[in-house]
Amino acid sequence: MPNIREYNLRSALCFLGEEELIPDLAKILLYASTEDSVSCRKIKGIIKNNPDEILLLTNEWRLLLPVRTIKSSGWEDRLLLFKDNELYEMPNIVRYLVRYSLDTGKWDVKNAVFTFFKDLKDPDFKRMPDLTEAIMGKSLHNIVNANQIKKVCMELSLINRVDGLIAELKAAGFMSPKLGNLVEASMLGAPIYELNPSLLPSK
Repeated sequence: MPNIREYNLRSALCFLGEEELIPDLAKILLYASTEDSVSCRKIKGIIKNNPDEILLLTNEWRLLLPVRTIKSSGWEDRLLLFKDNELYEMPNIVRYLVRYSLDTGKWDVKNAVFTFFKDLKDPDFKRMPDLTEAIMGKSLHNIVNANQIKKVCMELSLINRVDGLIAELKAAGFMSPKLGNLVEASMLGAPIYELNPSLLPSK
C-alpha cells in the first residue's frame, strides 16, 4: 500500500490528466528522485503494467530523460529505448518538484525554482521565480528564444548575467537547446530553447 508521501505525489501529478497511469508513475518518480539514474530493468521491476507507456509519458513531460543521445545532450536528441540496460535521468528541477510534492501534495514550480537556485548559491536566487515565470509567459508551445530571455533579464535588471543565467537554466533542466531549429535560430539571430513542459501545467 502506498504511504502518505506517495499519495501526496499522486495528487501533485494530477495536472498530467493521466489518472490511470499516475499511481505507477508516482512509484517511478519517487524512486528516481533519490538516484542519479534509473535503468529500464529497474523500472520494469517496480511496475509490472505498461512500463513502456509510463516511460513515454515521462519523456513527453520531460520528467525523466534517456541518458543515451544521438549527437548532443539536448532533449530532442535523447534516444528513448525500452531495453533493460537503458538508463534514464531526472532533470534537477523535476527532482526538486518531486521532493517538495512528497510533503505537500503540490507541484509548486516557484518553490522548486527558488530552492534550486538557493542551493546553487546563485546571488539572485530570490528573483529566479520571477525570472522563470516571465520566461514561461513569453513561450509559445514551450518554445522561447535567447532574445526573449535577454529581454526578461533586462526587465529584471539582470542583463549583465544573461549568459550565466541561460547556462544555469539549462543545468536546472528548466530548458534545453533546440539545435534542430537552426534555420529559425539563424533568422532570429538567437538560439532557441524548449522549456520543460512539466513546469507549464497550466499552459
